[in-house]
Amino acid sequence: MYSIIVVPPPTTEDERRDSTRFRLAPGERLTFGRSATDNDLEIPHEGVSRAAGEITAQGAFWILSNHSGSQTYVVENPEGAGEHIKVGPGRLDAPIPFEFSRIVLPAAGDLLPIEVWAPRHDYRDPSAGPTGATTAPAFSVDRTKRYFAVLAALCEPRLRGAPHAPLPTVDQVVDRLRPNWPAASRTSVQWNIDYLAVKLRLKPGPDTADTGPRLNGKKESLVSLALRFDLVREDDLAVLSVER
Repeated sequence: MYSIIVVPPPTTEDERRDSTRFRLAPGERLTFGRSATDNDLEIPHEGVSRAAGEITAQGAFWILSNHSGSQTYVVENPEGAGEHIKVGPGRLDAPIPFEFSRIVLPAAGDLLPIEVWAPRHDYRDPSAGPTGATTAPAFSVDRTKRYFAVLAALCEPRLRGAPHAPLPTVDQVVDRLRPNWPAASRTSVQWNIDYLAVKLRLKPGPDTADTGPRLNGKKESLVSLALRFDLVREDDLAVLSVER
């Protein structure tokens, strides 16, 4: 069974791109570069090294080797709010943990993407663990509460596929929540943001909080934490749907 799928950079022939997807089983390798004779995947661009790199499937993840002598490759996680890994020139066997990745090759003014999908997931059998008291959750959130709807509204632009999108303003959050929460206001939304910051231990309690402007940094910290640890996922945006 294959563990990753590699999609070459786009060409003017969409059908050719679809037909040249590579499926790699664990342990299999795919070399890529400008040379047609020395690589499994030819990238015919003058700005790409003749032997540019190598992708190796490793079970539920994959590794990337950068064979370029001067270019740094960036591996982006399009679903991770700007999360990325840099693989420097000559670096071998850099592990890539993202389920959906985009290798960005800088090529003489162009940025060429190679997509890598790692749909295989391996999970530990929970029944094999020790018995006893359950572990306390790292973050205690109740998805039925209004504070979670506020957090989902803050995360929505970046979960919709725009990892660098600006965060919504308090007024925009109010407008987003009013169909399900008619009484939503700037005061109530901002109170929930403050409550989330304390609940998720980003800020001290109200009696000890510093004075002065802090809302923008607080919102950014909340969204960063929520997306990093999957406190809000794309399917959680259903809480923003209008109830009928």
